[in-house]
Amino acid sequence: MFKKHFIIVLLIAMPLLGGCTAAVVGGAAVGGSMINDRRTTGVYLDDQQIEFGALQLKYEDDEIAEKTNISVISYNLTVLMVGQAENQQLVDRYAAKISQLARVSRIHNYVKIGAEGTWSDATSDAYLTTKAKLALFDVDKEGFNPGHIKVVTNMDTVYLMGIVTRAEAQQATDAVRFVSGVKHVVKVFEYID
Repeated sequence: MFKKHFIIVLLIAMPLLGGCTAAVVGGAAVGGSMINDRRTTGVYLDDQQIEFGALQLKYEDDEIAEKTNISVISYNLTVLMVGQAENQQLVDRYAAKISQLARVSRIHNYVKIGAEGTWSDATSDAYLTTKAKLALFDVDKEGFNPGHIKVVTNMDTVYLMGIVTRAEAQQATDAVRFVSGVKHVVKVFEYID
């Protein structure tokens, strides 16, 4: 029980930390997360580079930057696009640019056309992400570690990414599906069995 409470406090406190402290704590968190990650260190770093490159591409195109609220998450060289955009042409243009980034193997596009989410939506999504991550601690599967799964939430839909067995994927999905407030769970897994 202490472990869950500590994690909740840590996840809530991270965005509130300022400047250098956040970098030090964030660096420790990255180092700690690598221990439980099934990606190689090189792929982990490539994923970070893909996310940085996608962000750079977004802000190099004024129309994409101003008329979309798209987040790009890379896991094992697979890109997940979530958020909202004013029209499909912007989404397609951004996806095409991302596909040209080095090492991107595939793109899962879940961007919705419509109004941008509110600050309240973002806060709700952050809270759901925390609850979903905690639910993963209830998965009772030998060899499973909650760190094997990346959790992304957008507009009450939870996206699960990771390198897992099919049994781990099913148990993790079941655990998250019953978290209060979650409307949908989308699996973006790669299977190792």
